[in-house]
Amino acid sequence: MGNTLTLDLNRRYTYADYLTWLDDKRRELVNGFIRMMSPAPGRVHQQVSYNLTLALGNRIKKHKGKSKVYFAPFDVRLPQNGETSDDKIYTVVQPDLCVICDLAKLDDRGCLGAPDLVAEVQSASTARYDLTRKFDLYEAAGVREYWIVYPYGSVEVFLLQPDGKYGSGVVYDKGQKIPVSIFDDIEVDLNEVFEF
Repeated sequence: MGNTLTLDLNRRYTYADYLTWLDDKRRELVNGFIRMMSPAPGRVHQQVSYNLTLALGNRIKKHKGKSKVYFAPFDVRLPQNGETSDDKIYTVVQPDLCVICDLAKLDDRGCLGAPDLVAEVQSASTARYDLTRKFDLYEAAGVREYWIVYPYGSVEVFLLQPDGKYGSGVVYDKGQKIPVSIFDDIEVDLNEVFEF
């Protein structure tokens, strides 16, 4: 058997440290502190995440968009103060889904910089975290559109305003279509997303 990795949850780490953790545990770094992730989300969570990825990806492709859609696990590094070296990055998250329009942000390890759209599918273990900590992270990083997806039939959409803050969320329910604000002519039919 291999060595068991022991990490100090009270210590601040960087992305350079994160790259050395060669085990099968899923983690995120938030301002340098480890946040353990559940090993595998539930079936409904995964179905909704897949449906949303498919719906967005197909629409972007149909409209000949150059943007890319990625789903977890996919590392998104959120540098602060323009610091992009691995030993100066303290926040690495794995959104359920993200859309990147500036392809220069992509490399073999994921995305370096804020995606244009992030969606987090809620589960009992992540709801509070996604609505508070990740909300603040994505807002501060400049994610233009943040979707909080409630797996049994609604999506709350937050758009980044000129003042750098998210405006009031708008809730869309199954049966409605969400206009994707980062694009001029794409919307997502929630009947497709919430099809089990």
